[in-house]
Amino acid sequence: MAFDHENCPSSELDLARQIQQLLFPKSSPLCSWCCIGVKNMMTGELGGDYFDFISMADGCQSLFIGDVTGHGLHASIVMALIYGYLHRASGDECNPVDLARRVNSFLFSFAERSQSLDHYFSSTLFFGIIQPRSLEMLYVNAGHVPPMVRRGDRLMVLEPTAQPVGFFKEYDIELGRFRFARGDRLLLYTDGIVEGVNREGELFGEERLGETLRGGCDDHLEFLDAIFARLQSFGVSDPPDDDCTAIVIDFHGEFGAS
Repeated sequence: MAFDHENCPSSELDLARQIQQLLFPKSSPLCSWCCIGVKNMMTGELGGDYFDFISMADGCQSLFIGDVTGHGLHASIVMALIYGYLHRASGDECNPVDLARRVNSFLFSFAERSQSLDHYFSSTLFFGIIQPRSLEMLYVNAGHVPPMVRRGDRLMVLEPTAQPVGFFKEYDIELGRFRFARGDRLLLYTDGIVEGVNREGELFGEERLGETLRGGCDDHLEFLDAIFARLQSFGVSDPPDDDCTAIVIDFHGEFGAS
């Protein structure tokens, strides 16, 4: 059965938007070793960005952020599939590499059903598991824009360790490792932020985002507001042309190394 998005009653789209919002976390985890905040702005009523935080059975904190191919209703459907699968697959102690491979196989099984729709069953994905005592994070970055880490005056990036999920049946992937220190700030985001354009067609870009991170506010939530305020002052439209999501984690490391 074909679905006519343009002629979909506004009440149906509003209901779909409300259901999608229920998937997102209502608040960030309360941790004694870090402060976590998130801010999201979608391009329309429905979006393809997804994110969440899952407390693991062994005391570790997992988190994920991703961006489904495309926008609108179809992206929101695929996003919901991935979101549900990640929650089910990461319910127990897991290896990020194994999880990414399973997500890839899950999406590819749908892509094989239609040559005309196969590219919609794909997504970038960053999935990390942080050990509170060591502040070490094991992660996979499946084609996602590289998260940034501010340490003093330095900026470091967590480059991709694999291709986006859903494109290839044979999937090569590497495990990434990063050890945080007291005072580090981790910024995860989707490409809608760095690819936001002003009226002159100029990209906001990673350089401006990095500048915002270097000069960021002490408070993690104020820092998130500063990112979106700078997007607005730069001239990115509201709502934006692409979904924009940012997650910030400040490590004060009560259980980790100073």
